[in-house]
Amino acid sequence: MPYFTTDDGTEIFYKDWGSGQPIVFHHGWPLSSDDWDAQLLFFVAKGYRVIAHDRRGHGRSTQTAHGNDMDTYVADVIALATHLDLKDAVHVGHSTGGGEVARYVARSDQGRVSKAVLIGAVPPIMVQSASNPGGLPIQVFDGFRAALSANRAQFYKEVAIPFYGYNRTDAKISEGVTENWWRQGMMGGAKAHYDCIEAFSETDFTEDLKEIAVPVLILHGDDDQIVPIGDSAELSIKLVADGTLKIYKGYPHGMCTTHPEVINEDLLAFIKA
Repeated sequence: MPYFTTDDGTEIFYKDWGSGQPIVFHHGWPLSSDDWDAQLLFFVAKGYRVIAHDRRGHGRSTQTAHGNDMDTYVADVIALATHLDLKDAVHVGHSTGGGEVARYVARSDQGRVSKAVLIGAVPPIMVQSASNPGGLPIQVFDGFRAALSANRAQFYKEVAIPFYGYNRTDAKISEGVTENWWRQGMMGGAKAHYDCIEAFSETDFTEDLKEIAVPVLILHGDDDQIVPIGDSAELSIKLVADGTLKIYKGYPHGMCTTHPEVINEDLLAFIKA
């Protein structure tokens, strides 16, 4: 399996399939590159080079006790882009991965990135504060940390339900999808996942969004129970210089898995435009 080693000795697992213009996929918490299966298969069949990595502490990458913060995550992506000599790439991030994309694209070398996509993404910032009154109270994230510490395996079974909107009365529930979410989560390291809660909830991406110079597509479901749209996508679109916001009525946080036939075509149209 392909790995590269960062300067601090962390081994990062990645997938690199196909040829053509590269599309790099950044996964959410606490998952892995496997969460992009429906997109990787679709785009490699369309003639693109598809790349997805397991963030440090997640999936098959090293279960790090250090560096589980957004700046280090982005440094790892910079190292990956250098390792693979990626140019003119489209970077697609979901949830926590959307924050990773926003910061990476803002800091990337000229010529590395052509477009960016944020899907159900955490920017500008999730946690409530005086400057972000619409955010989620810190007690929500403290609850995540407490539940993870007490019984991570059970917590991950429970989170998958609202993640995919399976608690809605009209939902078409897939046991395989929820079990795969749990499998991916349990592959990662408890310490890294615990630390990442602060990274995805308290990192402020406001200035990163303002710095992005390439076209940005922002996709969000209006029934996202994990990252509420009103304090994320609807604010991010006001901060990017060249952005398009598309809202999906009734779609959940995990809409790339529940509705790939819609999301994939919209991604393809944006990439080809």
